Amino acid sequence: MSIDTKNIRNVVLLGHSGCGKTTLSEAMLYESGAVNRMGTIGGMNTMSDYTTIEQERGNSLFSSLMHVKWRDCKINILDTPGFDDFIGEVVCSLKVADTALMVLNGAHGVEVGTEILWDYVNDFKTPTIFVISQIDHEKSDFDNTLEQAKERFGPKVMAAQYPVNQGSGFNAIIDAIRMVMYVFGPNGGKPEKKPIPDAEMAKAMEMHNALVEAAAENEEGLMEKFFDQGTLTEEEMTAGLRIALAHQQIFPVFCCSALQDKGSGRIMGFINDVAPSPADVPPFELADGKTMSYDSKSPASIFIYKTISEPQVGLVSYFKVYAGTVKAGDELINTKNGTHERISQVFESEGKVRNTIDSLQAGDIGVTLKLKNSHTNNTLNAKGLNIEIDPIHFPEPRIRTAVVPPSKADMEKLIKALHQIEEEDPTLIVEQNATLKQTIIHGQGQLHLDLIKYRIEKNFGVHMDFERPRIPYRETITRAANEVYRHKKQSGGAGQFGEVHMRIEPYHEGMSNPEGLTVKHIEVDDLEWGGKLAFYWCIVGGTIDAKYSSAIKKGIMQKMTEGPLTGSNCQDIRVSIYDGKMHPVDSNDMAFMLASIGAFRAAFKNAGAQILEPIYDVDITCSDTAMGDIMGDLQTRRAIIMGMDSDGHYQKIKARVPIAEMYQYSSTLRSLSQGKAKFSRKFADYVAVPSDIQQKLIADHKEEEEEHHH
Repeated sequence: MSIDTKNIRNVVLLGHSGCGKTTLSEAMLYESGAVNRMGTIGGMNTMSDYTTIEQERGNSLFSSLMHVKWRDCKINILDTPGFDDFIGEVVCSLKVADTALMVLNGAHGVEVGTEILWDYVNDFKTPTIFVISQIDHEKSDFDNTLEQAKERFGPKVMAAQYPVNQGSGFNAIIDAIRMVMYVFGPNGGKPEKKPIPDAEMAKAMEMHNALVEAAAENEEGLMEKFFDQGTLTEEEMTAGLRIALAHQQIFPVFCCSALQDKGSGRIMGFINDVAPSPADVPPFELADGKTMSYDSKSPASIFIYKTISEPQVGLVSYFKVYAGTVKAGDELINTKNGTHERISQVFESEGKVRNTIDSLQAGDIGVTLKLKNSHTNNTLNAKGLNIEIDPIHFPEPRIRTAVVPPSKADMEKLIKALHQIEEEDPTLIVEQNATLKQTIIHGQGQLHLDLIKYRIEKNFGVHMDFERPRIPYRETITRAANEVYRHKKQSGGAGQFGEVHMRIEPYHEGMSNPEGLTVKHIEVDDLEWGGKLAFYWCIVGGTIDAKYSSAIKKGIMQKMTEGPLTGSNCQDIRVSIYDGKMHPVDSNDMAFMLASIGAFRAAFKNAGAQILEPIYDVDITCSDTAMGDIMGDLQTRRAIIMGMDSDGHYQKIKARVPIAEMYQYSSTLRSLSQGKAKFSRKFADYVAVPSDIQQKLIADHKEEEEEHHH
């Protein structure tokens, strides 16, 4: 029997790596009776970190789905990794969650990982509850962590509880919603309810009134009641808080020690009573910009938010039901490719255990197997419904590396394996670059790429090494040059003859016609790698027949594809053909193409040839303490600092850095900041390389060519 939409709670656990998410998810499962003992990270027996690599590393690397029954509700719990490298797992979990539990480590306060996640919570407009965990830690500081959270995330962050006796003797929580004190035994679990001691009353009342005010704000009737009676009943308060939380008007803060199971039951109770069900949240967006609400009465629609492949099982699809009810045997249509998919089975997930279930209603999250042509971000609809859920927008990659197998023979296997992982992991981009003659993978950070390497070796049996990726340089010119070139070849019978007079100039939009030449015909082409080629035919009096113009242009294009300096793509050049000679018998397309190549190559060398390199805009957020080291390191990378700004506890650095200097940057930044910094990058522009680097690049290219010819 499937659970009603209004009784479903979808909760995602977020937080900086090591803040205690997985331990909290264990305590939640234990509290609800879903497991009869709590697993621990050290014991490698938690429900959510069930893959071998997660257990080896003692960190979550994938998101996992679990659920518990609590009173009459079903709470789906999505545990996510805290490392920024696996942000893709977080983004896809946020897509389907209706509430976020942002876990803060009571001993560390707000960390950079929390910041990163907050940006995403904001993007998704997810109602959020903060949990300050590890209150039993001797360095735990609830008040300081709360202050930091208010400072960082604004005044809507409001304490719903606070601990008494935090640190190793932690045993009590004062709850400002229910106005009671919970006292825990040495083993945690169900607390005793006691009245709030006099010494704490004023502090608890202040918190309580602030919460009542926030709850009353949304309901006229409640506000009046509050003014009349000075307080609200728990039911009224719950109803008000539910609206306030669903619309991000309040971010309540709870505290707990998950490890000792103190406080987690109350958080579950609050999720059950106050967290919005899919029926309470604002309508969700469709791909065409329209919106829709969850409705279990409509024809069925599911959205796949995550795909993994498991050995022996094949493709496992995690989905959320956005409309109707989905049951085994349903036939659904994929809006992306029109394929009909049969839902052979529907499962509920318990970490790695999957339990068969009859059906799932709108708002619920489940798993199915063996879909033929459906992947992450696809919407599948029942006949009669034609909607497409707005896809998940994954972040841009931040790091690139080239990959090679040990032998050429394994290349095909490796490419196949990479493409399979790319299907599962939308934050990985695989690029086979013909110009650079490398296979380059783009990902979120070194840990992300290490995980991909591990999976390829483990699951596909192909070894893979990383090597430095080549840089997609460009070539151009800085001044005009004229060149006359004659191609002549005489070999028994017909020979080859073509002479071309060519002028090349730097091209820019709106430039005036070439001086002293009569322009007969103009072609301006956008080049597939960016920039333009302008081809001007300026032949007067038929010294070269117009039928040879395409062969001449073809010769130029060939050199534009593989530039004279380093074999890189050329851009933004105007070529004018203004004179030449032909032979009545020996002239042909081939001869003019070769003459054109020769003329272009020679003119290029005299036109102030310039190599350009890709420059990226890099944004870094770091702590004050790491700032000096990070700036010093940027100077060694030929970076230009564009601006600096402080944002609360953090410093923001904006710089422009050549991509050639960014290799393995994520590892450097991690070690300079002790993992407390983040960066993002975006392509900005092509800029001229300094002359010493240009000379070196040309010399290296020459050497490579010679090696090649030998």
